[in-house]
Amino acid sequence: MGSFSSSEKLLIEEVMQVARKAKESSRGLSIGPLIKMIRTQLRMSQKILSRRAGVPQSTVSRIENGEKNANLFTLNKILHALFCDLVVVPMLVESVDAIRRRQARKQAENHMRYLKGTMNLEEQEPDSKLVRELLTQEEDRLLQGPGSELWEE
Repeated sequence: MGSFSSSEKLLIEEVMQVARKAKESSRGLSIGPLIKMIRTQLRMSQKILSRRAGVPQSTVSRIENGEKNANLFTLNKILHALFCDLVVVPMLVESVDAIRRRQARKQAENHMRYLKGTMNLEEQEPDSKLVRELLTQEEDRLLQGPGSELWEE
C-alpha cells in the first residue's frame, strides 16, 4: 500500500492508542474545568495563576468556566504556570489504512459512475458482477498509486 515505512505506521498507531486512552481518561472533561481542577488541587488562586501566566484574571476565569476558547499560546502560558506541559496530538478517527480504503472506494465509485454514464449513452448496460470486479480493481489501483489521484475531488 504505497511507500509507508512500518516504523512510521507503528508510531502513528502507538500515538493514536495513547491519544484514545487520554481522551477516555479525561471523561469528556474540557480543558477549562481541567485547568480549574489542577489549580484548586495546587491550592492556587485565579489571581496568582493569572499573575504567574501573565494573562488577565478574567481570561483565566472565562477559560475555566468554558466561556472562552483560549488559543494555544495562552493555554501554554497558563499550563506552564501550573507546572504542566501542553500536549496536542491529532487523533485519527480510524486507521490510516481504513481512511485510504474508504477514499479509494469513493473515487473508484466516481470513476465507475462516469463509465456507466458513458456506457448508457451507447445503450450498453454493464453486468453487475463485472461492475463490482472493475470497482475492486480500480480501488486497488488507487491504493497502489502515489496518492495524488486518491485525494483529487
